[in-house]
Amino acid sequence: MNPDEPKPEVKAAEPQPEVKAEPKPEVKAEPKTEVKSEPKPEAKAEPKTEVKPETKPEHTPETKAETKTETKAAAPKTALGTKIIFALAIIGILAALVAAYIFGMERKAQPPVFKPVSSPYDSAIYANGIIESDQSSGANINIFPEVSGPITQVLVHEGQPVSTGTLLFTIDDSVQRANTELAETNLKAARDQYDKRRASYDIDPKSISKDMLDTAEDAVIQAAAALKAANALLQYYSVKAPVDGVVLAVNAAVGSHVSSQGAYDTHTELFDPLVVMSGPQDYMDVRCYIDEILVSRLPSPWHIRAQMQIRGTDTKVPLEFVRVQPYVSPKIELSNERQEQVDLRVLPVIFRFEKKDAPVYPGQLVDVYIGQQ
Repeated sequence: MNPDEPKPEVKAAEPQPEVKAEPKPEVKAEPKTEVKSEPKPEAKAEPKTEVKPETKPEHTPETKAETKTETKAAAPKTALGTKIIFALAIIGILAALVAAYIFGMERKAQPPVFKPVSSPYDSAIYANGIIESDQSSGANINIFPEVSGPITQVLVHEGQPVSTGTLLFTIDDSVQRANTELAETNLKAARDQYDKRRASYDIDPKSISKDMLDTAEDAVIQAAAALKAANALLQYYSVKAPVDGVVLAVNAAVGSHVSSQGAYDTHTELFDPLVVMSGPQDYMDVRCYIDEILVSRLPSPWHIRAQMQIRGTDTKVPLEFVRVQPYVSPKIELSNERQEQVDLRVLPVIFRFEKKDAPVYPGQLVDVYIGQQ
């Protein structure tokens, strides 16, 4: 082909002024690849219609008017919200100031219900004390049965004064009573046999040998001893008070089965004594537990004095020294609380006081101060 032929065709087909004027605004919305790949008039018309509604509304007066109305309507809402926020902030500040003033006020402490315990001596030892019955040795009297069986009668109640030999309760003795009756029958039969042989021997000494007579006499003695043992065992089914005193606790009821270990307690799963007794309550004892660290500070028995204060009252009672239990033993847990210190050893010291009308009972905890005369 001749090089002169395509030159006029290329010049007539290229719309150079249109391509140069229109791609400038379209470059931002559409990539250049679309313009180069599709130079047809149809492709040029389509991007114009699509680009104009997307780009022009941002700058048209209609959109400006709509945004102005929206900002005008949103302006009073934001102003009202800021006013509410400032009002809530002021209310919160005022509430905080009022609360700080109220909680910062000094309140007078209420007077105690009773005067707290205080030491009556210049130098004293403090100890926890527990009230017990006045006994020459030991503490309370725990009564256990020596036989087993169901209880048929309970003849005393808590707080009842009893004297020596007073019947406290009875246990079913039907089997032992039958054994006692059998022993009585055996004794009667042995005596009859001995009486017959003795009468025959008295009439004619040759009618019966001396040996047979002695055997009959021995049988009588044995039967009498068996009856005596049966009667003694029968007495164990009726439990009586060993000394004069007061019944502190009854841990069994009619129908409950007891043994020589006592009565079974379903709560503690241990065996308790059937009856707990104290001595006469004209005088009471206080058992104090002195910490082993303070034992060296304990005054001598001839110069010791003490005072007890009943918890919950202002009652103070002077104490009389009785004895020291000379055996340092592990401290018992008095309050049954976890924070109580029990990993130490203590020395028991016993004091005495006259009860009179003091509102105290065995087992009650008191505060004791031990001083020196």
